[in-house]
Amino acid sequence: MLRVYLGSNLMKIRKNIIIKGIVQGVGFRPFIHKLVQNYNLSGWVLNSNQGVEMDIEGKTEELNNFIDDVKKKLPPLARIEKIEVNQLPLMGYKGFYIKKSIVKEENGFVLVSPDISICKDCLKELFDLHNRRFRYPFINCTNCGPRFTIIKDIPYDREKTTMSIFKMCPKCQSEYKNIEDRRYHAQPNACADCGPQVSLYQNKKRIKDIDSIGEAVKLLKKGKIGAIKGLGGFHLACDATNNKAVARLRQLKNRETKPFALMSFDLEKINQYCEVKKEEEEWLINQSRPVVLLKKKKNNLISPLVAPNNSCLGVMLPYTPLHYLLLKDNFSALIMTSGNIADQPIIGDNQEVLEKLDRIADFFLLYNRDIFNRCDDSVLKIINGGKVFFRRSRGYVPHPIILDFKLKEVLALGGELKNTISFSKENYVFLSQYLGDLKSVETLNFLKKSMVSLKKIFRTNPEIIVCDLHPDYLSTKYAEEIGVKRGIKVVKVQHHHAHIVSCMAENNIKDKVIGVAYDGTGYGDDGNIWGGEFLLCDLKKYFRIGHLKYYALPGGDKAVAQPWRMAYSYLYSIYGPRAKNIDIDFNRRIDYDKLSIIEKMIDKNINSPLTSSCGRLFDAASSLIGIRDEISYEGQAAMELESFCASGIKERYKFRIYKEEEEFIIDPQEIFIDIIRDLKEGIDKKVMAAKFHNTVAEFTLNLCGKISEDTGINKIALSGGVFQNRYLTEKIISLFEKDGFQVYTQRKVPPNDGGISLGQAVVAGYE
Repeated sequence: MLRVYLGSNLMKIRKNIIIKGIVQGVGFRPFIHKLVQNYNLSGWVLNSNQGVEMDIEGKTEELNNFIDDVKKKLPPLARIEKIEVNQLPLMGYKGFYIKKSIVKEENGFVLVSPDISICKDCLKELFDLHNRRFRYPFINCTNCGPRFTIIKDIPYDREKTTMSIFKMCPKCQSEYKNIEDRRYHAQPNACADCGPQVSLYQNKKRIKDIDSIGEAVKLLKKGKIGAIKGLGGFHLACDATNNKAVARLRQLKNRETKPFALMSFDLEKINQYCEVKKEEEEWLINQSRPVVLLKKKKNNLISPLVAPNNSCLGVMLPYTPLHYLLLKDNFSALIMTSGNIADQPIIGDNQEVLEKLDRIADFFLLYNRDIFNRCDDSVLKIINGGKVFFRRSRGYVPHPIILDFKLKEVLALGGELKNTISFSKENYVFLSQYLGDLKSVETLNFLKKSMVSLKKIFRTNPEIIVCDLHPDYLSTKYAEEIGVKRGIKVVKVQHHHAHIVSCMAENNIKDKVIGVAYDGTGYGDDGNIWGGEFLLCDLKKYFRIGHLKYYALPGGDKAVAQPWRMAYSYLYSIYGPRAKNIDIDFNRRIDYDKLSIIEKMIDKNINSPLTSSCGRLFDAASSLIGIRDEISYEGQAAMELESFCASGIKERYKFRIYKEEEEFIIDPQEIFIDIIRDLKEGIDKKVMAAKFHNTVAEFTLNLCGKISEDTGINKIALSGGVFQNRYLTEKIISLFEKDGFQVYTQRKVPPNDGGISLGQAVVAGYE
């Protein structure tokens, strides 16, 4: 029966409001509770699995002004995607209050905040001698702290996080209930009396009755290696200025030359050893706290073993109170590299780290709050004025990619390297954190666990499973296994089509584009190894209209690890057996008999698949020029080649483009002929490196120009790991824009294989 209220109530209305977006775990309900006090309104607010819901009564004008204020005065971490408002009959509410969270619909979902670095207010309290949280390493408030890594389910309430085991003390409870307090309804709220605690372990035993953090600092200063628990997993840490400590870490971690990430207390410290441009500084201090790749300063204080033969260092600022306590007044920089065994995911469990990293770490700095969703550090580089992800993980996941169109509910399992998975729901695609290279059972198990967690949080029910075309990828085999077990349709998407569609999706392009996909490896429709591809693409289909000419990859995967093999493949195709007698340093470095074996492998087609890979083209150039013959991590030869590029060089090498039936072919033979000429003339390696990059940019423009003339398409989408190369990418964009092309690159997901799952989800889910 409808109740009718007389008098002043005749002028009142009641509205039910549902706000969707990043509105849980960011102080949104306290914000609403405070804001409503500025108006003569009554009702309630709560968290549900749809977002934040309010039921409010008041005068029409005041209620409308309140809704406008909600949009304008959001908490720092909040983001509104959609507001649903329905007018209902009056209820006669008295006062305003926060109601207990509810689950309204089984498939309702809410966006979840990523983990956020410590805010300025909490940082100030951390070092305030008179504050009750002085030096407490888990200080947080509604504006900062752990989110995604501790959440088990929605709605985001303490009992659905790994903080549930910690009962708030009276003081913390008082803050939690005080509308004027910064910690009002802050779910991870805690202090030294009631919250998580830090412990130091050595030889698998806890060291009692010591200042654990202070002792860890002493050990690091002595050159020891520590396993230190972060927000999303463990880091292996040591003093980055100590050559012996860094060398020992490399040896124990079996990491020959791959760069280590660094962490410094503040920008002043970073400026001592790196050049920091304004746009790089903006990302360093960003609340997401990614690792940012910065140019090294000459004669800097960092050990040369941190990033040998590399012009950049990967650097981040502290993002937890614990990090700040370790670094303050103690170190110029600490190495903070992922705590894992080679080819395995980052470790997040205390017991597991004590067992698995005991051979590497001299001590372990642990705490007793569990990490539910492991999350490695994000890594990015500024290219052409904007960020380009190498790894999108902590601080960004699980922010969705928001599309202008809806998709079917799909689970995309990505590729093999730098694996991520994606779920699509409505117009959102939720990418997982970086999971690692899918080459081990441990990484596959991490994928499975992340899949279960994301599926639960975002209430997805996939009707399609998507994977790569490659039959031997673990992700492909797992997709087929799920398909059989659950009777779900499995769709296989070509690797480079997924790359281009990932770029199209994040830029919300539905028109046909010319897609340029440059990477190391992708299984082609013809069974060959693709990687230098020009595709006419839309969101569902593609036509391969051009590619780099096929050359033999002698030794298959072995040639990836030994770029000299690919260099000789090119030389042998040009000069035949005479190639190994050319008077250049390459032939003096590489054993004559080895080159003869490569010739036989190519002639007899023994483990020598054909490849059109742009990544292998870079490898060959790097080896021939004399920069890198063998690698110890993926992309090393190309990265070092980029590091060698001299500035201000405009010259390039020759190349040939011809048409074979319906496809354009780029033949790079003349590039290698010209490089040999430069080698004989003693041209500086830095000049040759720049000329090579200029050539790749030029043939990319040239072929896209021919395709555009034939098709009338002037939109270019660039994707693939090669576009993490700053020199090349900026050169290509400059050339395209000068010629009037519209160029689209990737800023929201990595152009490398970390973005593949987004493209897969869109190809399979778009109607």
